[in-house]
Parts: sequence; C-alpha cells; structure tokens
Amino acid sequence: MEQLAYQYQTSQPISQRVHVGVVGSGDLEILMFPTDKSESTVTVRTGSDGFGEVWGNVLTRFFDRYPILADIVINDFGATPGVVYLRLTQAMEELGNEE
Repeated sequence: MEQLAYQYQTSQPISQRVHVGVVGSGDLEILMFPTDKSESTVTVRTGSDGFGEVWGNVLTRFFDRYPILADIVINDFGATPGVVYLRLTQAMEELGNEE
C-alpha cells in the first residue's frame, strides 16, 4: 500500500463535508473536508504502487478546473484515472447541492 500527499494553491473554500464512492475493486472513495488552511491538501491511500505521477496529473487537472479549498482524502482500490476524475466530479456535484 502506498500513501501519496499533494498540495495545491486554491481559493474557493467549501462549506460542508462530502463523501462519494466506495472502496471496492476498481473503485475508490473521496472524502472532502472544509479547511482553514491557505492551500488544499490531498492524501491518497492506494493499493497500486508506482502511480504517483498519474495521480498528480489527474489531481492537477481537477484543481485547474475546480480551485476548491479543502482537505481531501482518497482511498483507492485500483481505480483508473477516468474513475478518479468521475468521483471528483461527483463530489463537486454534491457541493453544488449544499444550499
């Protein structure tokens, strides 16, 4: 199991916790938490070692589109980059429903 950590300079705070997905074969769960920090942090726990660069690329693409300010935990069980981005987008949909 590998644990990866990333930081992104972002500016749009979230106001609620979000949980999407499940940890299961070929899938992952994403937990987002509001933060008082000046940057977003992402912790990835994955059973697939050696994909740090791929994770970094997917997360950079996400934060370029959605500059949210949050602490994010991703628990992965072999999800493809497409599934990762899908789950991140689903989390953004949940944030859009926070009214």
